[in-house]
Amino acid sequence: MAHGKRYNNLKEKVDSSKIYSAAEAASLVKELATAKFDETIEAHFRLGVDPRKSDQNVRGTVALPHGTGKSVRVVAITQGENIAVAQAAGADFAGGQDMIEKIQGGWFDFDAVVATPDMMAQLGGKLGRVLGPKGLLPNPKAGTVGPNIAEIVSALKAGQIEFRSDKTGVVHAPIGKASFDAEKLSENLKALKVALEAAKPETSKGTYLRTLYLSSTMGPSLRVNI
Repeated sequence: MAHGKRYNNLKEKVDSSKIYSAAEAASLVKELATAKFDETIEAHFRLGVDPRKSDQNVRGTVALPHGTGKSVRVVAITQGENIAVAQAAGADFAGGQDMIEKIQGGWFDFDAVVATPDMMAQLGGKLGRVLGPKGLLPNPKAGTVGPNIAEIVSALKAGQIEFRSDKTGVVHAPIGKASFDAEKLSENLKALKVALEAAKPETSKGTYLRTLYLSSTMGPSLRVNI
């Protein structure tokens, strides 16, 4: 894939033979984010797992101490008093059957869907094929299903993210924006690393956290010392 002049000029600032410390990487990745918008900074961890084995799929959630810098639009699917509870906790949209029907009708003006357990049978049956492929179907492992809807909504609005390994055993996750201080990026990265270590499958052998790269949306990546 050919890159433009801007990208190639930025890549010259990266020493490809060097493994940067987290602090160095956080500062440099900010410098490499020169697009006309506030680029997202992403961490890419290659894990020592066999993604073909279901018991080695890595998945979990982490509350980034400084959030992601992105405003998350949350839909809460629940019923009764919990609708008002979810709205009070910061849900952008909340409802029951009416909300399910709205999404069935093709409405997707949101970033996350959360639900109480009593709505999952209806939600899964009617929206599983719609939300599943988009990675938006509520799931207890992702921290998006539970009886305490206020706690779930608050966590997402505060910067909780879900991470999961892809089919190559790599976890890609946002750790903030280019406008963040380097120290905040480093602290978010540390929180993600701790959460990944806690999610290590028991059947994973050898080195678990193998390599780590940081990059901005439009910038080159740099290797970081795990």
